[in-house]
Amino acid sequence: MGKLAFVFPGQGSQFVGMGNDLYQGSKELMDSANDALGFSLTDVMFNGPIDSLKQTDITQPAIFLHSVVLLEKVKSIKPDMVAGHSLGEYSALVAAGAIAFIDALKLVRTRGQAMLQAGIEQPGTMAAVIGLQPDTVEIICDKASSNGIVQCANFNSPGQVVISGSVDGVKSAMSIAKDQGAKLVKELVVSGAFHSPLMASAKEKLQTKLDETNINNADVPVYANVTAKPVMQSSEIKNLLFEQLSSPVRWEESVINMIADGATEFIEIGPGKVLQGLIKRINKDVKVWGVEKLEDLEKLN
Repeated sequence: MGKLAFVFPGQGSQFVGMGNDLYQGSKELMDSANDALGFSLTDVMFNGPIDSLKQTDITQPAIFLHSVVLLEKVKSIKPDMVAGHSLGEYSALVAAGAIAFIDALKLVRTRGQAMLQAGIEQPGTMAAVIGLQPDTVEIICDKASSNGIVQCANFNSPGQVVISGSVDGVKSAMSIAKDQGAKLVKELVVSGAFHSPLMASAKEKLQTKLDETNINNADVPVYANVTAKPVMQSSEIKNLLFEQLSSPVRWEESVINMIADGATEFIEIGPGKVLQGLIKRINKDVKVWGVEKLEDLEKLN
C-alpha cells in the first residue's frame, strides 16, 4: 500500500475571496482566529484589498487559516506524512498534532510581522531562476556575493530555484544567470529577502515567540524545509522553525525523500495549486491533487 502525504502551500497563493465559501461551515474556527489576532483577518481574506492581503504580516496568517480550515474538513483522512512550503510548514505541524491551531496562528502572525520589519530594516529582494541546475545557481550566488548578500532560498523543482538577498546581490546574480543561459530570470514581488541572512532580526523575534509556545512531538513525520528529512521530536521541530527563516527551503529534496519513504499520493491543502505543479515536475508517477475550495471537498466522499 502506498502512503498518503498532505502538503501545505506557502506565500504567493493568496487571493481576494479566499476561504469565503468555507466560512458558513467553519464560522467558529475562523471567528476564533479573528479573536486571537485582535482584528478581522477574514474580512481582508474575503474582501481585500489585494494590497493589504499581499503584506506578509497578513498573507501568512491568511494562507495558514485557509489551510487549517480545509484540514479540519478532511480530518477523517489521516496522512502518513506531511510537509509545507516555508509558511506551510506551520500548517503541516498543526496537521501532525505538534502545535495547537491558535498557538500556530499566533506564531505565524509574529513571523509575518517580524519578516515584514526585517524587510524594512534590511531591504532585499528575491528572484526565480528557471532552467539551470541547483549547483550552478549556488556557484552563481557565490560569484555575485562580492556585490552583496545573495543565496539560494528555495530549491523548488528540477530547474526552478529562487534566490534571495540584498538588492545589489540579487541583481548581480540575475545578470550572471542570464549570461549562463537561464531560460527565465524574474524578480519576485516580495517585501523582503526571505530565507536569507537578512532575516536575522526576524529570527530573534520568532525565537522569543517559539520559546513561549507549547510544541509537542509530532504524530506523523514532518519533512522539514531546512533538512528535507522527517522530524518528530518537539525540540528539533522548534530549532528547525528558527533556522528556516534564513535557510533555503529544500522542497524538491523533501518530496523526493517522501516518495522514497513510500508516498504515492500527495494532497495539497490550502489556496492555489503551486505545490501540485512542483510535485508533478519532481515526479510524474505519483498521484497529486488539491483541496482549495468547498467543491473540492466533495471529491473526497
